[in-house]
Amino acid sequence: NSGLLPRKNINTIPWHEVISLLEKRKGLLDAVVFSGGEPTLQSGLSVAILQIKSMGFKIGLHTAGTYPERLLRLLPLVDWVGMDIKSSKADYQEITGAKGSGERAWRSAEFLISSGVNYEFRTTVHPDILSKEQISTLIHELADINARHYVIQQCITRHCFDESRRSPNADSLAVGQLNELGSVIPDFSVRSVQ
Repeated sequence: NSGLLPRKNINTIPWHEVISLLEKRKGLLDAVVFSGGEPTLQSGLSVAILQIKSMGFKIGLHTAGTYPERLLRLLPLVDWVGMDIKSSKADYQEITGAKGSGERAWRSAEFLISSGVNYEFRTTVHPDILSKEQISTLIHELADINARHYVIQQCITRHCFDESRRSPNADSLAVGQLNELGSVIPDFSVRSVQ
């Protein structure tokens, strides 16, 4: 979440201040979502989750599934997971630029489905990067592993670090066409920017 955090960690908030803030929000907030970057990179994540869960909050986790075994250990501690699934299996490495990223993400997806934890898979679609055919393949691969909840969301290109990816073509998704593709997933929706 680059809009929330500076690139350099110059204004860290001490953990006791986070806990103090949450103490004041009891009864006003239902849940705390751990997000990132990739929160499963943090060695203290499980301890933090347990501490906040003991305060009565439900726990959400946003992840790209980069570390399947870490995610597997965290799943019993969380109430909901939002998992970014970037592409179909065959195209994953090309999309992410990271070797083995597809195998890791799809293994995480299978762990998540098997866990019984509430979840949402989502793909942020930039039309210059993912074609309709690639999206169709991705949706069918999710259906093949019995995914029940999937959202396609529009890329807000003005946030792209690579200026060449700031594209007027991404301003609207062909919602009708995408809804047709998603008919194989029981709970499918498209989020577009208004």
